[in-house]
Order: sequence, then C-alpha cells, then structure tokens
Amino acid sequence: MKFENYMVLEFPSRSTNEAFARSAVACFASQMDPTLEELGDIRTAVSEAVTNCIVHAYPQDLGLITLRCRILKDNILDIVVKDQGIGIPDIEQAMRPMFTTGGTDRSGMGFTIMESFMTSFEIKSAPGKGTTVHMRRRLQKRK
Repeated sequence: MKFENYMVLEFPSRSTNEAFARSAVACFASQMDPTLEELGDIRTAVSEAVTNCIVHAYPQDLGLITLRCRILKDNILDIVVKDQGIGIPDIEQAMRPMFTTGGTDRSGMGFTIMESFMTSFEIKSAPGKGTTVHMRRRLQKRK
C-alpha cells in the first residue's frame, strides 16, 4: 500500500520508553491535523500496545520493541507495534476483557481499549516468536 510518510523506531522494553513511544506517535500524527480527541485516542492505544510489550512480552528481561507509523491515503494513520518476546498462546482468551497474565495490578483491558479507539485492529502472535499489533485510525478531514 502506498504511503505519504512513515517512521520506524526501535527501543528497549524499558517502562520509560512507553511515554516516549506515545509522544513520538503523537508528534508524527500531528502532521495530519488530528482533533484533540483523535490524538488522545491514538496516544492511549499506542501506550497500551507498548505497555503490553514491556509487561507481557519480556517479563524477565529487556527486549526490542519496533514501532512503525505510516500515513496512508484517505487520511489513515497506520501503526504497527511489534516485539520478539514470549508470544501469546491463546489470542482469543487474551482479547477477553479483564483477562490478564500481568498479576493483580493489571486490568486486562489493553486489547479492548486499543480495539475501541482505533478504526481497525489486528493482532498476530506465536509462542516464542513474538506479537504484532496492527492498528489503523481514519482521521477526520479538517478544512
């Protein structure tokens, strides 16, 4: 698919990098002139995806997170968050609201939030090979 602009970032799965990723995507998306609500939704979805990598993909050590953003035709922001961590053995179960493997301090709402804030949402994972979250958000065309 042809894109108008793109960026790719790679960073270690440190918790401090969640805010960095969220801010980087917001800055990149700003060229599309999003509303504050759209920008908030995008920031939240990216935050959830990156936090999942940090908490679930690499629970014992640091790993690599790759973040790719593209601006597609029809005012669509395309976001991919990928890790090479432990993977998800049962995606259907992981997608259920309130399910978590992160202990009692986690809500289990990450995938639900991502899916509700984005126009499209897809997740692929294989145990031992990592997880890829692919999200798209169609932004309003502003005059």
